[in-house]
Amino acid sequence: MSELKATIRNDLTTAMKARDKLTTSALRMLLSSIQAEETSGARHELDDATVLKVIAREIKKRRESAEVYADNGRQELADTELAEAKVFEQYQPTQLDDAELETLARESVKEAAGDGEVSMKLMGQAMKVASAKADGRADGKRLSAAVRAALQS
Repeated sequence: MSELKATIRNDLTTAMKARDKLTTSALRMLLSSIQAEETSGARHELDDATVLKVIAREIKKRRESAEVYADNGRQELADTELAEAKVFEQYQPTQLDDAELETLARESVKEAAGDGEVSMKLMGQAMKVASAKADGRADGKRLSAAVRAALQS
């Protein structure tokens, strides 16, 4: 079992003992998503990197759901979704701030371009380099926007 999954299980036990309904519910859903990922395809045991990807996906789902709920006047449901996302965020590595993200994007564009010309044609290559460098410390949407801005400047 990955260390991260074991940590989540231990935190679930702690939340259950503390009778923290929100954290208990959120961690149960997260463990369910991890288990679903383990049972899909040929894989059986996830490593920490894959568990982090599952966590990032679940955070993104919660934020999108909260946006939809807020747009439709269901703020209490939006608040619940955001609270669950906050619980999941404690298992992610520290996220890059805007300045660090901009620097990473510029470095990735330079690396992808090499001695060649910088143009939007390099977007895919630059994103591949930037994703590897970011290693889960930045949301894909933010990373893409930063790389696009670096390519256009």
